[in-house]
Amino acid sequence: MSTTVWLIPFFPLLGTLLNALFGRWIGRHAHWIAVPSNGLSFLASCAVFLSVGRGETFTGDLFPWIQAGAFKTAVTALVDPLSAVMLLVVTGVGFLIHVYSVGYMHGDPGYARFFTYLNLFVFSMVMLVLAGNFLVLYVFWEAVGLCSYLLIGFWYQRKAAADAGKKAFIVNRVGDFGFGLGVMYLWVALGTLDYSEVFAKVGTLSPETATVIALLLFAGACGKSAQLPLHTWLPDAMEGPTPVSALIHAATMVTAGIYLVARSHVLFERSGVALDVVAWVGGLTALFAATIGLAQTDIKRVLAYSTISQLGYMFAGVGVGAYAAAIFHLVTHAFFKALLFLGAGSVIHGLGGEQDLRKMGGLAPRMVTTTVTFFVGAAGLAGLPPLAGFFSKDEILASAYHAGRPWLWALLLLGAFLTAVYISRAFILAFRGAPRMSQEVARHIHESPRVMTAPLGILALLTAVAGVAIGIPSAHGTAFARFLSPVFPLAEEAGHAGLSALTLLVLSVIAAVAGVLLAWLIYDSRPVNAEAIGRPRNWLHALLLRKYYVDELYDFLFVRPLVRVAGFCARAFDLGFVDGIVNGVGRLVVGWAGAMRLVQTGYVMNYALATLLGAVVIVAFFLSR
Repeated sequence: MSTTVWLIPFFPLLGTLLNALFGRWIGRHAHWIAVPSNGLSFLASCAVFLSVGRGETFTGDLFPWIQAGAFKTAVTALVDPLSAVMLLVVTGVGFLIHVYSVGYMHGDPGYARFFTYLNLFVFSMVMLVLAGNFLVLYVFWEAVGLCSYLLIGFWYQRKAAADAGKKAFIVNRVGDFGFGLGVMYLWVALGTLDYSEVFAKVGTLSPETATVIALLLFAGACGKSAQLPLHTWLPDAMEGPTPVSALIHAATMVTAGIYLVARSHVLFERSGVALDVVAWVGGLTALFAATIGLAQTDIKRVLAYSTISQLGYMFAGVGVGAYAAAIFHLVTHAFFKALLFLGAGSVIHGLGGEQDLRKMGGLAPRMVTTTVTFFVGAAGLAGLPPLAGFFSKDEILASAYHAGRPWLWALLLLGAFLTAVYISRAFILAFRGAPRMSQEVARHIHESPRVMTAPLGILALLTAVAGVAIGIPSAHGTAFARFLSPVFPLAEEAGHAGLSALTLLVLSVIAAVAGVLLAWLIYDSRPVNAEAIGRPRNWLHALLLRKYYVDELYDFLFVRPLVRVAGFCARAFDLGFVDGIVNGVGRLVVGWAGAMRLVQTGYVMNYALATLLGAVVIVAFFLSR
């Protein structure tokens, strides 16, 4: 398996280098390098997955990296059931999005640059998943953050895109600062950063120390996975191309925080308190983002807040110890959310760049493939049976209730209801009713080319069958949980007081169906007044439209004070002190040179007189002795 493992990151890295070095000449043919390289990486991931399914694992060093005194580390890879699943998601969904991008980015001046960044991201994400120690994980954690910055700001000529890229980079650095401290504290406390050694020595940590380390690591997870209070960057990241939103901000990069907590679950369990923090941050984020999604008018921003909310469900799952359920929801979410983002991109492509739901409507007859596949994705997100999202979300809800956290379960159930409302609203406003776009746009509505619709069909199929295939509960857990049992041991069956599993399932279905019906009653049972959408009707609606004023609060508390401090430092310290020293040295040199100019007159008579005077002084000196 060792050779195959290293081929997984090798192919996208090779694609990155070829397009980066020769993209100027390759131009519009750059996809012939980027797409096959990602496809070969996916095939290698499939081979590794099959080996893991036969019970094999792999741990190996690619090369020694840092040797400084007692600190030694290497570029180490770890392949087990968890990393095998993540590799399939990253390379598989990544391949479909690469294919889709061929049609979506056709004709863009930065075509080769786009595929260079896309391949670089896949390489970085694969290495993050394969990392066998926390230092390698941290390095490629930062690498995917760099790729996110490059791809969000891909259309850097637009101020909104450039600002969104900077915002994502800065907000992530806040969380990553905590992550870096956590990695350093791990080394100080345990003397190693290798996963196997860290998890074997966790029992030697005091619960307090484990809590501090776990919460520092979780700070990084909150930044990367856009959880409260570091969620503000992800909605603005929708300024990037839609394939970027699908790949990085729905299916892969934002799930890195879930992967981190799940991979480090032994450390979080040692703390106990940290898991409670993870669960409640996830639950509150799930409900918080779902409420904002109800009021958004940009189709991609609706999906952005949906992503934040669904990531909250995953964190709630790992927080209550339902690790396999959280990873299962990570997988199903990758399918239906990538499908929804690509479907939204198809709509935007068909409308000539329009993203406002108020200027859509009536697209179903003109864009049949996009309509059907978007509907499947929406139903999966809403948690309607028998689609994949129903099985994974219901498992998290049931786990929260049976873990003795009924209030958390109630929050998540309310969030599930709101999820069904906002995604049904988005589908109805985009595809149902009368057209609300201009006549010029309406004349040019068209279905996307096959290179874009084929990935939609595959993702819709995966959304439809994944839950039934691997997510049906049994006395021995789901097939997916059994596959992950070497990493997350199956929970022992025990009697639970309160509501039965069947009752919880029925309540989950009722919440989803009720949300769909409410959206239908409001937006589809009678004609929609487009001008009324997006206008605040009361204080609560205004609060949701302004996203609870979190951006304004951060601007007041952090941005403006830091700008003022930076301005003061620039004026007083940089200009006054540093530049003062430099300018003072310059003035001193100029003054000295001016004084020397009085001596260097350029007249031979003066030089002869100076020579004579010098000779007189020398003779007088010797005579005086």
